[in-house]
Amino acid sequence: MLIKIPSSSTLKTSDITDESVYIQRRQLVKSMGFLGAGALLGSAISHKANAGFFDSKDADASFKTTALNYKADKDNLSLIRTPEQKVISHNNFYEFGAQKNQPAELSQNFKVNPWQLTISGECENPITLDYDDLTTMFALEERIYRLRCVEAWSMVVPWIGFSLAELLKKVAPNSSAKYVLFETLFDPEQMPGQSNRRLGGGIAYPYVEGLRIDEAMNPLTLMSVGLYGKTLPPQNGAPIRLVVPWKYGFKSIKSIVSIKLVREQPQTTWNKLASNEYGFYANVNPAHDHPRWSQASERRITSGGLFAKNRIETLPFNGYGEQVAHMYKNMDLSKYY
Repeated sequence: MLIKIPSSSTLKTSDITDESVYIQRRQLVKSMGFLGAGALLGSAISHKANAGFFDSKDADASFKTTALNYKADKDNLSLIRTPEQKVISHNNFYEFGAQKNQPAELSQNFKVNPWQLTISGECENPITLDYDDLTTMFALEERIYRLRCVEAWSMVVPWIGFSLAELLKKVAPNSSAKYVLFETLFDPEQMPGQSNRRLGGGIAYPYVEGLRIDEAMNPLTLMSVGLYGKTLPPQNGAPIRLVVPWKYGFKSIKSIVSIKLVREQPQTTWNKLASNEYGFYANVNPAHDHPRWSQASERRITSGGLFAKNRIETLPFNGYGEQVAHMYKNMDLSKYY
């Protein structure tokens, strides 16, 4: 089933996130000696790349998505989905630029086929999946999930994919597997933010993330290969990404090439960059503020425009506490943030 949502104008950052929050997060990058990528746009982006996703006439620069066969989500239809155009045009994917519009503009020539995803480490049956395996090895299903960014904005996205637990069961983790380490593709030729420190926000690449093994095996944890009925566009993490709906969005790593089962808690990208601001667990917690802004509420991105405030209260575990809170029983969630 292909779900079509009418296009709407692209949001400005100020329409979505409190301007002070947006600026404060990026001051972290500036404080480490890197300029914002916005000043680079005028000279660094060619007309073709700048057209990118938004210019349908430029066929060579527009990434092609294809329809997927999947089981529709009938349990979460009451959630009002964020319009597709906003989901694919407002992105955090620093490999293609630190500004919200840059991933969609600078990723449209990204090549996802051939692709290899290797699952290895502390397991009995390590495997490597190719591009076709990502959409054929497991039955695909739609999951309509809330997505909460650490920057205090949120979306509702109809992801398509399969449970990470299914994939991990296939490789049979051994008793030493306590954590799961994920790694994004490292390809500076295709991902300009990886080779240009200003454009990429000063992050040390490749991007890495991690989960505890029980978090990875939770039924909610999704390996997504699509959204809105189609394969993922590159700005949303093509061809495969992680979606962990009870955690802040930066945990949901994109364009994954490696999943490794490991013994020790791995270091992760944002935690290494600023451990006092971005913890390993990153569970959505309205009672634990970011050091520079409140997490008690969020601005939901909807079909509204400039004057649509859409300010709502943030829910513990992003509203998924019933399914996940047991994993953190007796943990101090302000210490293990």
